[in-house]
Amino acid sequence: MIERYTRPEMGLLWHADHRFGKMMEVEIAVAEVQAQMGIIPKVAAKSIAQKSRFNVKRISEIEKETKHDVIAFVSNLAENVGPHGKYIHYGMTSSDVLDTAFSLQIREAGVVLMNSITTLEKSLKSLVKKHAETLCAGRTHGMFAEPTTFGYKMAGFLAETERNKKRVKAALDNMMICKLSGAVGTYSSQPAKVEAAVAKKLRLKPETIATQVIPRDRHAEMLNALALLGTGLERLAVELRHLQRSEVGEVTEGFTKGQKGSSAMPHKKNPISAENITGLSRLLRGYAIAGMENVALWHERDISHSSVERVVFPDAFIVADYALIRMSILLDGLDVNKKRMLDNIDSSQGQLFSSHVLLALVAKGMIREEAYALVQRLCHSMGYGEHLRDKLLVDDQVRALLKPKEIDEIFTGKKHKKSIKDIIKRV
Repeated sequence: MIERYTRPEMGLLWHADHRFGKMMEVEIAVAEVQAQMGIIPKVAAKSIAQKSRFNVKRISEIEKETKHDVIAFVSNLAENVGPHGKYIHYGMTSSDVLDTAFSLQIREAGVVLMNSITTLEKSLKSLVKKHAETLCAGRTHGMFAEPTTFGYKMAGFLAETERNKKRVKAALDNMMICKLSGAVGTYSSQPAKVEAAVAKKLRLKPETIATQVIPRDRHAEMLNALALLGTGLERLAVELRHLQRSEVGEVTEGFTKGQKGSSAMPHKKNPISAENITGLSRLLRGYAIAGMENVALWHERDISHSSVERVVFPDAFIVADYALIRMSILLDGLDVNKKRMLDNIDSSQGQLFSSHVLLALVAKGMIREEAYALVQRLCHSMGYGEHLRDKLLVDDQVRALLKPKEIDEIFTGKKHKKSIKDIIKRV
């Protein structure tokens, strides 16, 4: 199922061969800078750049003996480079190459993810524009509240998406870090100028102060940004699920030819995409918790974070990208039932406009408490098929203050549409 929605390039970024490819990129960059600074022979750096190759199967074979993946990786590169292979990984510790290469992976994954967020923005903007004046019932506590428009609902989700886009961008920026400061971060094996030069070469920033690893608050921030992104998608998904309920029926997910909603009940059209996205957001929040657990490592480092990150980061980026694309497809194929929206407003018997009746009475001089009690009494005394407008037209207190035309105007929804159009311009 996931392959149907995820961009293929996102999955490929997390394959072992791509990970080792980024590690090789770091090793070559370090060798080139070290050669320029006279730390290793220039001929060695040239040989490393030209001959470095790796084979995932061979790395696995070496790792069976070394029980250390970075040593296995470096050994495989050295095998292919030959005599100058001894200068690969010179003055470095494992986390230098792992963390710096990870930054490169995150940058590439971030590009794909940001494109997917932009796709979702376009889908939301289309609905906002198309349904800016499509009146529907606003609900609080799941109950009728006041009229709104479907476009205004979507504008709120668009604004949240834009905030989440900024959060993801900021988190990505804070992860663009190069760390080459050695075993406990003291640059005892090579000077800080190597790190600075490599960082510039790779378009990264040197870590301010590292231990043996890049501090994991950066990684936790990234996972929390993805969790917030997922939670925003869930809020939209829950809204669409509620609006699809049989007794509401205001929207319906696209239903393709040959699709079936139930093995037992042929009539079923279920909100499966919205439900799926709701579930995925729970995973993203779980990954965020795992990321925060990784911040507090022992002293300069331990490797309790490593196994976690090898699972949660690929999963988090793939899941977030999948959820974004699936939500975009859901929105682009969404059937918005304008008539059902108006029918639902009518089914409130006019009570959706009670607050505007209250305001109109207060504007005409009635004390607010008295106006509130009057409107509440009329609403709570209505029987089936009655309408608040009709109750107002025959009430002596109301008739003394409001003309029939003024009462009718309240129930047109014109005021709601006007204020909503102005607010939507903000996004």
